[in-house]
Amino acid sequence: MRATWVLTVASARWRRVASSALLSPRAGNDSGLTAELLQDPVVRRRNRIALDWDNAWRLDTGGSDHLDREVIDVSVRFAARIPVRPVRLIAEGCGPSRAEVERLITEGKLVSAVRLSGKLSGDVTFTLKR
Repeated sequence: MRATWVLTVASARWRRVASSALLSPRAGNDSGLTAELLQDPVVRRRNRIALDWDNAWRLDTGGSDHLDREVIDVSVRFAARIPVRPVRLIAEGCGPSRAEVERLITEGKLVSAVRLSGKLSGDVTFTLKR
């Protein structure tokens, strides 16, 4: 099933400074532009949109050969700003339970420059020490 929605992107005042590509009649069929606009929290709030991100991501670890190493350095790059809980991402991608991931964070065996609790939607790197 395919549905069409009309989104309020900006006010009439904003149209004077918007790019011509955005205001083009063909812009309505540009899936890249649509994806970009739906990542904008202002557009989502203005249009009362809540996106369902279930099953929208996966962590490809390239196999399980590295999981028995003493130290694992991981870099996660997001192709889109999909909000994800790092604890869940690490648990599903590296093998331990979520509770075990939380314990590793508490013990300082799972470290990152960003906070791993809560949600994030930007690139992250972390080191897992077993």
